[in-house]
Amino acid sequence: MIRFNKTNKDEAVKVTVESIDKGHHQVTYRGVKAIRCPFDYVMYQMIIQEVQPDLIIEIGTRKGGGAYYMADLLDSIGNGIIHTIDIVDEVEPIVKKHERIKFFTEGWLGYDLDLTKPYDKILIIEDASHMYEDSIGVLNKFHSIVSKDSYLIVEDGIINKLGLEKKYNGGPLRAIREFMPEHPEYIVDRKWCDMFGTNATFNVNGFLKKIK
Repeated sequence: MIRFNKTNKDEAVKVTVESIDKGHHQVTYRGVKAIRCPFDYVMYQMIIQEVQPDLIIEIGTRKGGGAYYMADLLDSIGNGIIHTIDIVDEVEPIVKKHERIKFFTEGWLGYDLDLTKPYDKILIIEDASHMYEDSIGVLNKFHSIVSKDSYLIVEDGIINKLGLEKKYNGGPLRAIREFMPEHPEYIVDRKWCDMFGTNATFNVNGFLKKIK
């Protein structure tokens, strides 16, 4: 008789937040480091297809893999540009060749919001230092330019689950908790937060949709 409930040791499935965190540091896109949770990459391409942004502002560039990925997604819809912001230039040369990406290295504080005036559908991704002070600062500065039915995505609230809340002074989740009660024009979109399970994303409660 065949035992269908038998499991060999090498068939065991062991997944934790810590194991996913370790793995996401190894993620690349077309050979460029692209440090984001793969769950979130899947959702980002769905969001971009749904929103059809003509401007994505990415705060936190690193090697540029994330911007590279999203620029290719914009290619697929035939429209849009990315403004990616950091305080240093560590971007891989191949990423700089992409015509849909513009780079800014004076940090989010130095970014001129007037640059967004020509655009009609704006999507913002906050992926800076993860410090509370930066997260709340970005939310306060950029929330008004997000388009209705688009998103202000706050990354890496998962740091609390990883025991890093104190290191980041409460981090992105503290910023979200303070921001949301004051801004009824935004909701936490559970469609994305809970797609793979309750807050099975590195952006815990971080998909903020502008509804009015």
